[in-house]
Amino acid sequence: MRQVWRWLLSVGAVTAVGVSMLAQGGVAAAGTATVAGTATVAGTATAASGAARADAAHQARSAAARARAVSAWTPVKRTLKPGMHGADVLKVQRRLRALKYYPGKPDGEFGQHTLEAVWAFKGVQGLKTSKNPDNIGKSMENRLADPRAPRPVSRHTPNNRIDISLKHEYLVLYRHAKVRLISHISSGGGYYFCDPKPNQNVCGYAITPHGNFAALSFAPGNVKVPLGEMYKFKIPGTKIYIRRSR
Repeated sequence: MRQVWRWLLSVGAVTAVGVSMLAQGGVAAAGTATVAGTATVAGTATAASGAARADAAHQARSAAARARAVSAWTPVKRTLKPGMHGADVLKVQRRLRALKYYPGKPDGEFGQHTLEAVWAFKGVQGLKTSKNPDNIGKSMENRLADPRAPRPVSRHTPNNRIDISLKHEYLVLYRHAKVRLISHISSGGGYYFCDPKPNQNVCGYAITPHGNFAALSFAPGNVKVPLGEMYKFKIPGTKIYIRRSR
């Protein structure tokens, strides 16, 4: 289980730099890659039925999550902010872990891992982040008690896949049709950049592509790339769906 939690900690760095980094990291675009506005679907009936099945499955997961969660969470009744520590922070960390987010080690410290789990949770729940995006307040407390399941980003819903929402900047890792990890990601901002040393001569625009991709290889242990380090971040055959709209 620990491997699963650590598996995609640096995927934000990978998605942030677009196709070039996907290739460097060992993730290659499959022949089914799709560009928004140019995708071709074999028959509207197939698309509609696929979307209906995905929405039905999403509703079922949401109902199941609510049924499990309502009686399992009581609010901490105060606003939590990064840098705080104590029993209330520990309680939120354990809750986020139970919901498959990654707040880091449950130690009662509101640090970077917990902050990124908060961002991911707010993205999945559709909470407003224009004001105090880092804080855990009443609206987030309400969702911790009654959480929504992540919505599929594509009509394709294989049992083993990664869904990435560019709009809300989170990813969901599914293994055997079950959510195993929900993580914050940092997508490309469209700015021009050059890789740090030793690849500083590799420059381009930070654009995260959207479409359908597949992981084609697996690298055990730690893998160093220009933007950081990844740990077992590839599972062969896993489908990756990246969308801007959800």
